Amino acid sequence: QVQLVESGGGLVQAGGSLRVSCVASGPIFSIRDMGWYRQAPGKQRELVASVTRDGNTNYADSVKGRFTISRDNAKKMVNLQMNTLKPEDTAVYYCNVEVVRGFSGKSDRHWGQGTQVTVSS
Repeated sequence: QVQLVESGGGLVQAGGSLRVSCVASGPIFSIRDMGWYRQAPGKQRELVASVTRDGNTNYADSVKGRFTISRDNAKKMVNLQMNTLKPEDTAVYYCNVEVVRGFSGKSDRHWGQGTQVTVSS
């Protein structure tokens, strides 16, 4: 079974930085998109950033210029460097990975367990 293990996150003051990482393991033929989502209390889960296998990135407007997503294909890892954090960035951050099953090209999306990021004002 594919597992996603997240690390990082925590509590930081506004203006500070944090980094969250996610490593995938298990029966993985290959990985397509990797990304980070977040969900604040009372709000829907939203895409923060994503990166394709070729390194093309996409960011939510609210984090452009402050967050950077990166991936290491050999390590099956995706990272999110978060700078100039704001209280409104407070949320549970979830890793999301699109895993290809095999030569069929069929894929499934998997979620991490979530890691809390809290930004104090």
